[in-house]
Amino acid sequence: METREADQGSTIKERRTRSLELIKKLTDERTEVLSLYCRVAGLRPFDNEKKDVHELLEQLCQMLVDYVAVGHFSLYERIVSGQERRQAVADLAEKLYPRISDTTEAVLDFNDKYDCEDNCPISNDFEEDLSVLGEIMAERIELEDQLLESMK
Repeated sequence: METREADQGSTIKERRTRSLELIKKLTDERTEVLSLYCRVAGLRPFDNEKKDVHELLEQLCQMLVDYVAVGHFSLYERIVSGQERRQAVADLAEKLYPRISDTTEAVLDFNDKYDCEDNCPISNDFEEDLSVLGEIMAERIELEDQLLESMK
């Protein structure tokens, strides 16, 4: 009986360790995205002739996709697929996931519009689009933090 309880305790500890690793990966990706976002925003005024704008924008778009993929395909997929056994976490995820999903769509829309290497001009809408992206990221971070806190 003690061996079975020890095995069960070990399994729970391993799951928690995996959860903490996923949380760390997600927050590390998020930190990189926010850093790149600030670097891009700091290049105002935006000029099509500035090569560094296009280079940083390409990096930002790639990091945005990586970041939402980490959240979607590791953390959220684990919860949605029923692998999360803590009911409070699953309930909160069910409540928050539709709003997080909306932010994912908005991030992917930004990526689709601006991830074209040097081939697309910076439009007159870029500054507004970047501002909206910042608001979307702030909303996503707030939602994620609620979920991540419940998983610790």
